[in-house]
Amino acid sequence: MNRILKHCVWALMLLASFSCDSYLDINENPNAATSASALLVLPQAITGSAALSNAYNSYGAHFGGFMANAGGFSGFGNLFNYQLVPGDHNTLWISTYDNLQDFQYVIEQTTGNDELAYANAAAKIMTALTYQRLVDAFNDVPYSEALKSNANLTPKYDNAAVIYQDLIDKLDEAIGVINNAKFPKNLSASSDPLFSGNMNKWKQFANTLKLRMLIRVSGVATLSDFAQKGIKNIDTTIGFLTDDAIINPGYVKDKPNPLWNSWAYSPTGTLSNSSRTATKFAFGFYKGQKLTDNGRGSVIYKNFETNTPVNQLGNEVDAPTVVTNYSTWYTGTFSSASSISSSLGVMKGPSQGQPLLLAAEAHFLQAEAKLKGYLTGEFADSFQDGIIASFRFLYKDVTNVVSTTKDVNADAAAYKKDNPDSYLVNLSLAKTSAEKLEAIITQKYIALNMINSDEAWNEFRRTGYPVTNPNGDAYHNIASLLSNSTRPDKMPSRILYPSSEQSYNTANYKALNQFSDLIFWDAN
Repeated sequence: MNRILKHCVWALMLLASFSCDSYLDINENPNAATSASALLVLPQAITGSAALSNAYNSYGAHFGGFMANAGGFSGFGNLFNYQLVPGDHNTLWISTYDNLQDFQYVIEQTTGNDELAYANAAAKIMTALTYQRLVDAFNDVPYSEALKSNANLTPKYDNAAVIYQDLIDKLDEAIGVINNAKFPKNLSASSDPLFSGNMNKWKQFANTLKLRMLIRVSGVATLSDFAQKGIKNIDTTIGFLTDDAIINPGYVKDKPNPLWNSWAYSPTGTLSNSSRTATKFAFGFYKGQKLTDNGRGSVIYKNFETNTPVNQLGNEVDAPTVVTNYSTWYTGTFSSASSISSSLGVMKGPSQGQPLLLAAEAHFLQAEAKLKGYLTGEFADSFQDGIIASFRFLYKDVTNVVSTTKDVNADAAAYKKDNPDSYLVNLSLAKTSAEKLEAIITQKYIALNMINSDEAWNEFRRTGYPVTNPNGDAYHNIASLLSNSTRPDKMPSRILYPSSEQSYNTANYKALNQFSDLIFWDAN
């Protein structure tokens, strides 16, 4: 609770020292302590989710085949051989529960208060997203006994499949809270840095998260009926996300977007990280080794037309160094530490928003649901909408507007022409259900590249797509060159429970094997 009080004090200090343009300036009545507290914590928690989303993206980029070691660096250790230890992802676990605790506080402060129904629903939806990410990384986690502060410091681990089912119920509950609110206080850009109080988008977000989770468990034999029924019962009059869900509380150069700060430049203008570069496996989807994609490739990768530094994870013999002063995923211009131009692609600039869930992913989820007969409609249309939405996001600038120098539809059409014989792009060439699913998941993988890489990693483990050949060259083998994995794909199946649990929740801690223990939805 001390952390919550710290948030409130910090936020109130901001209110006292900044103008009404501050994203936390909600002009609350200081005598309404409960109301002010919840509405001050909510935007902080959502902003915390942006940083957490970046952390999951980084974790997924390493395991999901998007990020490799650059030349000139050593000490990668167990990242190269996948001999993981409990301390490897301790921070990810702790930060996730820290963020969940903030949303739980909002839920507790707003439950039963019709005026704060919208804040309550938003916190419940964000809780579902955050727990889903945690389960997808760790499987069974503390849930029913978690988030109780000092009341229970050693919570039991709940079954991951049961958690998933309960989260879906919670999303339905959140939509109901929005629909049934009588006189709710509207959220705004200051109290809601995700959707600026647009509650229809919050409901579409909830629907999209439900679809993501239901699709993910649809291949689990014991949950197949549950998943199919759940998808068919989704209220399609609400619909799904049609635009990218992006958090932006007002990022600026001195307080930049987390993605930019981690993989582009620091607030002082120095390169954030020169030890990582792109993988050949991911790059091959753009430069012709697997597919040709000049439109998206040119805005994602530095020196795409000439010599982008790419590598296979674990290769230290001839690993390329990054371009001096440049992140491999930044295609703007570095003139000096004080002169770094905004750009398009993944690393747009310090003021860009942090993507939480892309419209492209929403379309590809619908494509799979339609392919399998869970939703009505043409799956090929949703597939094409997903590709177009991916181009659209990458062609947006720091203000979240598509650049006038780009033509989304023309370049998406050129993409099809440049890959005339590939069913991964031209879906009409796919002859079997397996090929159609491969196309959907592969295009989702491409769309999530260095944006929501954890979701691409989840989908690779669930489906086995995109296809990898452990005996192939670096453009066709997703695994580390130095992998010690015993699996056919030479990959790990998961990360381990953290050392913090090993120390402080010993009775419930589980020692696992990162090659043989699977997340519950992983059929591989």
